[in-house]
Amino acid sequence: MSLVRTANLFDEPACPTNREKTETARKKGCSKPLTPGAAAGGCAFDGAKIVLQPITDVAHLIHGPIACEGNSWDNRHAASSGSDLWRRSFTTDLTELDIVMGNGEKRLFKAIRAIVERHDPPAVFVYSTCVTALIGDDITAVCKRAAERFGRPVVPVEAPGFAGSKNLGNRLAGQTLLDHVIGTAEPDDVTPYDVNILGEYNLVGEFWFVKPLLEELGIRLRAVIPGDARYRDIATAHRAKANMMVCSSALINLARGMQERWGIPYFEGSFYGIADTSAAIRGICGLLVEQGAPSALLDRAEALVAREEAIAWQRIAPLKPRLAGKRVLLNTGGVKSWSMVDALQEAGMEVIRTSIKKSTEEDKARALAALKDEKHLFDRLAPREIYRMLADGEADIMLSGSRTQFIALKAKTPWLDVNQERHHPYAGYEGFVELLRRIDLAVNSPVFPALRQPAPWDEAGRLTAQPVIPTDVAHSFRKFASGALEDSDDC
Repeated sequence: MSLVRTANLFDEPACPTNREKTETARKKGCSKPLTPGAAAGGCAFDGAKIVLQPITDVAHLIHGPIACEGNSWDNRHAASSGSDLWRRSFTTDLTELDIVMGNGEKRLFKAIRAIVERHDPPAVFVYSTCVTALIGDDITAVCKRAAERFGRPVVPVEAPGFAGSKNLGNRLAGQTLLDHVIGTAEPDDVTPYDVNILGEYNLVGEFWFVKPLLEELGIRLRAVIPGDARYRDIATAHRAKANMMVCSSALINLARGMQERWGIPYFEGSFYGIADTSAAIRGICGLLVEQGAPSALLDRAEALVAREEAIAWQRIAPLKPRLAGKRVLLNTGGVKSWSMVDALQEAGMEVIRTSIKKSTEEDKARALAALKDEKHLFDRLAPREIYRMLADGEADIMLSGSRTQFIALKAKTPWLDVNQERHHPYAGYEGFVELLRRIDLAVNSPVFPALRQPAPWDEAGRLTAQPVIPTDVAHSFRKFASGALEDSDDC
């Protein structure tokens, strides 16, 4: 993997913060150094696979030991309306003998051949890993030879885990699409209403709440990258008239690259919350009109927005009194650091803190604009601090990923999963109603007030005295502590 190629991904000209740096600071990049021996929140391989695996009809082949593949099924709960080939994934399963004897490249070629013969996918993506990158396997050369032999694209994804963080892997995946996929096929059905959505993963099928609205306006989704995408959709994405970027921290290099190569304008938006969904629809239509679509599209968009907002608010009306004034600790990051804030405030809830750990400077600025005070933003909170805030009643509910759910449950505080592992869709007007319904079920559940009540035996004072330990048991414990009690002794 080229070090220059990697460094260029952190000298991002489309990032306003990066443009304000000095030349020396830009050369250092914007990645934070990882702590050796500590969990870094994912690796570059993980980030690349997250971005590319939801491309549903592609065979994803991991070149490395089987442990690198892990469990691909239900990757981030992205949903597909077509093939489930992407959920299976494949691995060359290198062993110590393959590594020592240098059999990696031969094993990779045989694996590609087996996949083509058995599944006949339109393309194969081959991912390098730490082990195969360290031993010097040239996956680019193998992919080129396999593409010639089997008559289909075989795309090398050079993002070994040691290259850097998960975010770097996201960008390496975007660069792979620019270098090897986008622009490799020409569509025969171009319209003035073609758009791409970048950084949308269709988690739990939530983009299917948005897609019908765009189709009602006559907008055709040339490609949604990567959610529920097909290889040919992405290969022809360069003929779209506009791009909407959902997650800039992950794929801003892809949006910028498409603008530079094919002149496709882009903007950043969100489909979380009523106001942001409406703004995203207006933004898409506005860009299309600027690119030559009839101006009547804007009028149709306003009519659709007015209708859908009225329906959503009507459905939310019974929930608003139950949620008004509820305090929320939002422990997530990225685009959700501000988009979720906007959505929750629309429903009358108060966000007391929001995490900006994985947010760009633009994300942080939007979160600050929504919350008005920097004290409501935090980069990292220790688990004990989160527990203290919840146990002291500073928040009525925590919205976060599954890794911190047990802090909330230990503090006897309601919790809702809003990260990629969730099982419920929250995007669009319909998704916003579902989000509020789920929050209502959690925060107004009768279980938590019951949990916080003292136990009946505590109220009766039955266990307030120190427990009495029998003399013989206490003597055995003392012998054990002093080392006099052996395993064979009877205690």
